[in-house]
Amino acid sequence: MTPPAQDRFDRRRLAGLAAAIGAISAVGTSLSLGMPLLAVILEQRGHSSSTIGLVTTAAGVAALLSTPFVPALTRRFGAAWVLLLAVVLGTVTFPLFYVFDSIAVWFVLRFVFSLCLNTAFIVSEFWINALAPAEKRGLVMGVYATILSVGFAVGPAILSLIGSEGWLPFAVGTGLMAVSILPIVAGFRADPPMHEGKGGNFLHFLTVVPLATFAAFTVGAVESSVMSFSPVYGLRLGYSEQMAALLVMAVAIGNIVAQLPLGMLSDRMDRRRLLLYIALGGIASAALVAAVSSVISLLMLAIGLWGGLVAGLYAVGLTHLGARLTGSDLASANAAFIFMYSVGMLVGPAATGVGMDALGPQGLVVVPVLILAGYAVFAFGRIRRVPEPNADGRPSSS
Repeated sequence: MTPPAQDRFDRRRLAGLAAAIGAISAVGTSLSLGMPLLAVILEQRGHSSSTIGLVTTAAGVAALLSTPFVPALTRRFGAAWVLLLAVVLGTVTFPLFYVFDSIAVWFVLRFVFSLCLNTAFIVSEFWINALAPAEKRGLVMGVYATILSVGFAVGPAILSLIGSEGWLPFAVGTGLMAVSILPIVAGFRADPPMHEGKGGNFLHFLTVVPLATFAAFTVGAVESSVMSFSPVYGLRLGYSEQMAALLVMAVAIGNIVAQLPLGMLSDRMDRRRLLLYIALGGIASAALVAAVSSVISLLMLAIGLWGGLVAGLYAVGLTHLGARLTGSDLASANAAFIFMYSVGMLVGPAATGVGMDALGPQGLVVVPVLILAGYAVFAFGRIRRVPEPNADGRPSSS
């Protein structure tokens, strides 16, 4: 298959981008509706917080175990077929949570559902990165991150309107997953090329473009901590339950607003330096959160800024990855990127929980700041040691 020209949007490229972005956005909306739905139902059935946490952990384990195998499947069968299979299987799996009451069955279903979603995210992000024009890669990833963030915000809003009782929320979630099949089918002929790269095992790609993969770890750790604990942060500061819940909305809005400007900016400057500046901005905005935490209006603005900047590490990190690798190497590196994000999601909330127990509410600020500072130091060292690449698309270990 002949790859499309690298510097312009043609019909095939646009069809492929629309297919991947449309599909994963529908999947993201279904995911953001389904995850709180499952947690609420388990709570209503009288299961302990530990059990609910273990069901969630099953999802993380599935993501970590499945990630190394996705690039090989994509090379063998093509991105379109793998993405279609993952979405179809996810669509079939989701309504089974309504059919079965057994917690043991739910563990299995959660594992399978997460495996499907993880595969869908890896393949779709590879698809988007592979087809993005070199000079507009940041713009494309910014559009993708913005639409995905909107989907993540819409899911909980739908759940708040329809509630968690009965079959309706499962029908809506299943319908959203099913809708994601349509753009995949429509863009099937725009499947990205899978020419062979230099190769190497999965672990090798964790360090091929380390500023990107460790950006994924950083945003996974910090973003999941902020999203998980911001309501607890608000409650421990003495705000009402309603005000504390609004902090999550502020973070979601920050994610939506920040992605496109940061993506466009990444097309105009050294992306490694932008990753460093975002990390430093995250540290500064976290300090601002602590400084204004006694004023709810200022706190919402500050935590929205913090969430938006941190989420920018994901879009810019993906853009940096796509600018350095192509073909099967990009597929493997994208899997490594998701793998590191998943590890961050496991490490960050656990560390932040310990920090809040030891330091009080501001532990939510201190622990993520330490993670961001570690990444900033690493990024500064890489920039000092490794020269800036000359062109987008040129292989580099930066």
